[in-house]
Amino acid sequence: MPIDQVLVVVPAHNEAEDLPNCLRALATAASACVVPVRLVAVLDNCSDGTAGVIPDGVEVLRVEHQNVGRSRATGFSEFGRELGASAWFTTTDADSVVGPTWIARQLEYARTADVVAGTVRIADWEGHPHSVRERYERMYHAHPYGRHGHVHGANLGVRADMYWSVGGFSDLEEDEDVDLVRRLSEAGACIAWAEDIAVTTSARLDGRTPGGFAGHIRNLGCTTADNEEAELAR
Repeated sequence: MPIDQVLVVVPAHNEAEDLPNCLRALATAASACVVPVRLVAVLDNCSDGTAGVIPDGVEVLRVEHQNVGRSRATGFSEFGRELGASAWFTTTDADSVVGPTWIARQLEYARTADVVAGTVRIADWEGHPHSVRERYERMYHAHPYGRHGHVHGANLGVRADMYWSVGGFSDLEEDEDVDLVRRLSEAGACIAWAEDIAVTTSARLDGRTPGGFAGHIRNLGCTTADNEEAELAR
């Protein structure tokens, strides 16, 4: 079944500084797409003026969840149910910047895949010890199973019918992306581990969830060689 429309959901909690770049990049990616694209920003309990930086063409949903999983789920529930089974749902993070062909490349994979899991690259390592960057790069690019195997809410797409079949995103404060992909995999979804679709994201330490990607970067600062070896073996 060909994809006939795309819904992009971006959860944001106090992201006035980073969200404009994210949304501009998404608008560029949407303009290169041959099917209609809806861009939705889910503003979750924002108090920093995030609402004032939303450009024209982006739909806004205000919630008070303080929960990224529930914010993503609400965005797709509120805007996606009317789109039908042949829509493509995709999501990124407010501190991330997609490439101009981000949506189009996902749709190429969607010809044969139900899910597209892309990768991330760090925008700026300033403020981090060189050892943290080295450790991150070494662990991130070690593919013991012949594929990258990473799951990022900043770079994830799924066919609408598969999304609904497993119940969508769960109301989790973190790892809602990993949880969704696990359930999709268990349901037999065909997952494309697309190393050639990357988004640029921040290496900030003060993330919007208790752990998440920022927590992973923090943990790398205290990872021992033994812990790294154990992680690579997983």
